[in-house]
Amino acid sequence: MAGLDPILLSQELIRLESVTPDKGDALDLLVGYLTEMGFKCEKLVFEEEGYAPVPNLYARLGTDAPNFCFAGHTDVVPVGAKDHWSVDPFIAEVRDGQLYGRGASDMKSAIAAFVVAVERRLAKGTPKGSLSLLITGDEEGDAVNGTKKVLEWMRERGEKIDMCLVGEPTNPTEMGQMIKVGRRGSLHGIVTVKGTQGHVAYPHMAKNPVPDMVKVLATLDGPLDEGNDRFQPSNLEIVNIHVGNDSHNVIPAEAKARFNVRFNNEFTPEALREELTRRMDSAGVDYEIDWWLSGDSFLTPAGPLSDAVQEAANARLGVTPELSTTGGTSDARFIKDMCPVVEFGLVGATMHKIDEHVAVADIEALTDIYEDVINRLLG
Repeated sequence: MAGLDPILLSQELIRLESVTPDKGDALDLLVGYLTEMGFKCEKLVFEEEGYAPVPNLYARLGTDAPNFCFAGHTDVVPVGAKDHWSVDPFIAEVRDGQLYGRGASDMKSAIAAFVVAVERRLAKGTPKGSLSLLITGDEEGDAVNGTKKVLEWMRERGEKIDMCLVGEPTNPTEMGQMIKVGRRGSLHGIVTVKGTQGHVAYPHMAKNPVPDMVKVLATLDGPLDEGNDRFQPSNLEIVNIHVGNDSHNVIPAEAKARFNVRFNNEFTPEALREELTRRMDSAGVDYEIDWWLSGDSFLTPAGPLSDAVQEAANARLGVTPELSTTGGTSDARFIKDMCPVVEFGLVGATMHKIDEHVAVADIEALTDIYEDVINRLLG
């Protein structure tokens, strides 16, 4: 096998309808190509009660350190209203220099760029150290049986990644704008205030939970911190209030509210929960709270990894990307516990949208950048 094309490989991946969680077809395609290159491929299926089983891939070439890893996901979000698309989301049509399809931006084209960059580098000789790919089928969904469990599997076997580049779409509108070197954490809270259901005409025979819920939520308003030189301020958003009551003459039995906090490194998860609990307690009402932490904040200090990506991007694009911590979360939140990790990929302006697309020229550029990063890190 020789001469893989990143556009054609992107199209192959997009045509496999791997709406989260990926059932494995896209991973099987990658296994075929990587095995021919000499990679040892481990297809890992993890299960947990209450969640769908998820296939994942860990592939490694070489046994020496350092082990440089490309990481990403083959699962994609649902297409939404398919009839609103101007193209079939799984045909992978190229039109006016743009590749259209679900996953074109986030992030099948970046995975294609990984694979082709590796093939092109290997054609010029074997680099020092090791090359690996960690590809999950469950990043867009629950992320329970994906990257986190692959890393646990690796630790149990003494397998180590020394540096990792995640191919998420990091550039807002143009290639070369941004490398993600950290992310804010994400903490979810579900507040429940219980009452007593009754007739609205007889409030003395019932207890309305809504006024008490309003008091609790009011305490969450206001800034949490001012941010710092690397992170924007933490922010809390109330995303749902529900009483389960469609009647105009019934006082509801309980009220529930859900909020999410994107928090920076001014807080640990424990300190954030303590601060929010203190605020809610100040309302002076009875409530219950369930917490769910989907990721802690982290920051990868500037060093050889971010330098290599910045320099490679500048050499290909003529611009030096900003080192940023903006945006949502990714599987870098798990990988950071094993090694330094940064994120650099395509333009994310259309990710998760109708008519998701990415410039063909950008895929070619990203492939060149990834190959250059390998050269800079492994020689």
